[in-house]
Amino acid sequence: MSPASALLRLGAGALVALLAVQPTTADPLSHRGWVWPVAPVRIVQPFVAPAHDYGPGHRGVDLDDGDGAVRTPADGRVAFAGPVAGRGVLTIDHGDGLVSSFEPVEADVAVGDVVERGQVVARAATGGHTAPGTLHLGVRLDGEYVNPLRLLGGVPRAVLLPCC
Repeated sequence: MSPASALLRLGAGALVALLAVQPTTADPLSHRGWVWPVAPVRIVQPFVAPAHDYGPGHRGVDLDDGDGAVRTPADGRVAFAGPVAGRGVLTIDHGDGLVSSFEPVEADVAVGDVVERGQVVARAATGGHTAPGTLHLGVRLDGEYVNPLRLLGGVPRAVLLPCC
């Protein structure tokens, strides 16, 4: 009996269960060694992908700012540090199309500075859309916003379970 006919004989529930235990390709962003920019880590508002480029959403995560120190999640070079619409913003280019941005902050680094993973690069501030005591972390890959948790190991893998 072929594997396909065996699956047909077992039924759809068995097929779904079989798919649940099959190895899947891991998210290619999950193995980059990024570290959390704050400690302790507490997510205040999660990433919400917009339905289209100009749609509503939350293009990053808001984190409790912890002790106020903001660390770079990976090695990179400071691409921007300064005010935008009344709040301090820090942007770091990590190479390979990955860019992280933090707001509101008071940057301790300047444009062009090379930074290392875990290095304190700013202090949390106030302003912008975040509530007091929170830090917004946004990540872009090749210009498109992605869920920062993909790089920080916080997005669980989807698992198919039996439906009936």
